This record gives sequence, C-alpha cells and structure tokens, in this order.
Amino acid sequence: MRSVTHREMRNSSGEILRAVAAGESVQVTNNGQVAAIISPAGGDVLAELVARGQARPPRAPLTELASVRRATPRRRSDEILADSRGSW
Repeated sequence: MRSVTHREMRNSSGEILRAVAAGESVQVTNNGQVAAIISPAGGDVLAELVARGQARPPRAPLTELASVRRATPRRRSDEILADSRGSW
C-alpha cells in the first residue's frame, strides 16, 4: 500500500485518485500519523481487511445468526445503572 502525506494528497489528488480507481489503496498521513486509507469503491471490505491481517473471516455463515436465542436479562437497565451509581 502506497503512503502519501496530506500535502502530497492535496497537491496530487488527481493522480492519486486515478491510482485508486485503478485498484490501488493509498494511506494518507498527517503529521506522521495515518489519517485515512483511500481504497477503490465497491470492493469487498471484509475480504480486504482479512487480506491485510486486520480482521478474521467469520467462523460460521451469516444465516446461522437467526438461530441464536435472545437471552432474557435478570435486571432492567435502569436497575443496573442505579446500582452502579450507588443509589440502589
């Protein structure tokens, strides 16, 4: 992945956007810190993150989420908040 500074992005935005449209991802830094990653639109974001090692693939298909049963809470949210604030 190519890295450019904020100033380079401002001065060469046309060239950089053409490279992105051609499929390249570009990291934009500001004061030495990564401020943004510009990548081609419409790609599979999860697949790209997995390829970069920043995410892991799902363990099961999305359709299996429908079978997950919702748990019934023992206490209501307002009771939990009151307890944490010491006013219970």
